[in-house]
Parts: sequence; structure tokens; C-alpha cells
Amino acid sequence: MKAAAAPGVAGPLDATVCFGAVMHERHVGARNRFVYPTAFLRLPLGSVDRLSVPLLGIDRFNAFAFLSRDHGRRDGSPLLPWMREILRHHGLAEVCDGEVVLQTMPRVLGYVFNPVSFWCCHDAAGKLRVVLAEVSNTFGEHHNYLVHHPDCRPIEHGDELRASKVFHVSPFFPVRGEYRFRFESRGAVHAVAIDYWDGGEQQLTTRVGGRAQALTGGAMRKWMLRYPFMTLGVVARIHWQALRLALKRVSFHRKPLPPIEEIT
Repeated sequence: MKAAAAPGVAGPLDATVCFGAVMHERHVGARNRFVYPTAFLRLPLGSVDRLSVPLLGIDRFNAFAFLSRDHGRRDGSPLLPWMREILRHHGLAEVCDGEVVLQTMPRVLGYVFNPVSFWCCHDAAGKLRVVLAEVSNTFGEHHNYLVHHPDCRPIEHGDELRASKVFHVSPFFPVRGEYRFRFESRGAVHAVAIDYWDGGEQQLTTRVGGRAQALTGGAMRKWMLRYPFMTLGVVARIHWQALRLALKRVSFHRKPLPPIEEIT
């Protein structure tokens, strides 16, 4: 059953585009904080192949393009069966018998880099039960963190879900400690908080969120006018912030081998 939405307002399980901001704040050593505007899609995988939106290509080139090969197995195979198999393997299929919404950035003019995408897995009543955080680093590696309550109860606003850090992302933090996730979906606002803790101390705060509107040609034109080079800017900003930390002589950690398992 799909969650209801007010007339004219996209619901949490509808295809939407969100405009908002991403924030990072380092709390240890050389303090560093930045906020950048961002935009992202929320796509229900059960119907994504039936979407027809001006400027947005589904598995084909357009000004914006959502390609299956950018996610999951990264071979272009269908995404929803891949996610369903992960849920079955981890004994979560029964509670996640509803829609799977993928929150991610599309390719813009052929290019994309998603530091993290979120696969939001719902039950038949539209309640969020499980989230797969699909993390990428600038070395072309990927890892997935599967988070849920131990008893698989619905994930509510303010609930904290934890996962051990096993994957190299930034050379300015070691691969140890844990991530603490919080997910918010209230009305048109969708947000994720990720706090990185190590040694009993909060090291980093990350927030990404935005206000949703229906996924239409008008929304995609708005994106193109506001942020035509946003996905290129993601990588440029990552390297700019890395340079700032390097100039502050923040300790540098060499990249270890990636984890053998694809899911933590």
C-alpha cells in the first residue's frame, strides 16, 4: 500500500527530485566545515523503468541520465532483483515487502560521482524498515552498509542505526570506528545524518537533505538552470577540501585494501 500524500504533493514513495544542501563538519584536529547546495532524485525501483520525464533518460543518454550500471552489480542488470536478493540473503525480505526507493544523483551531461546513495526499503504499509547505504570513494571502489533495527521494527525519525566502518573513504580518517545513521522523511523533507565516531569521540558530522517536488520536466529544467555542473562539482569540491586539510597538515592515512565482503 502506498503512503498517502496531500493533493498536488509528491508522497515519500513517489518519484521526486529534491533540492537542498549537504554539510560536512570535522570535529577533531584541524576543524573544517562546509555547506554546499545539492539536488538528488528519489526513484521507486518498482516503476522506474516506466518513467517518462523530459531531460531525464532511464538507461539511456539525456541531459540527466539514471543508469543501472551506476549501481548494484554495476553491470547494467536490473536493480530491484539485486536488492531483493540482498534482503532475502539477510532474512529481511518478509519485512521489506513494499517499495524500494533509491535516493541518488543521476548523471548530468554524462558524468556522475555519488559519494553515497541510499536504498530505502519499505514494508507493504509504506514504513521504512531497512536502508542500504551504497558508498563510493574516488578510487573507483564501492561498499554497502546494510542498516536496520535488530528487531526489524520501522525506522522512525530520530532513530540511530550503527555500522562498523570497514571501507576507506577519506585519507584524513582511519578505517575504524563506526557510522551512526539517522533518517528523516517528514512531508516533503527528506534528510540523512551520518556521524562518524572513533575512540568514543565524534569525528565527523555529515548531513544531506532536501525538499521534494514531483519529478517532472519542469523540475529537471530547474535543476539544469541552477546546477548544470553539479556532479562535476562534487569531485572538484572533494579535492578542494582535501587540499585545505593537507595544507593544515592533518594526518594522512594510506588506503588499505577494500573489504572482501561487499556488504557490512
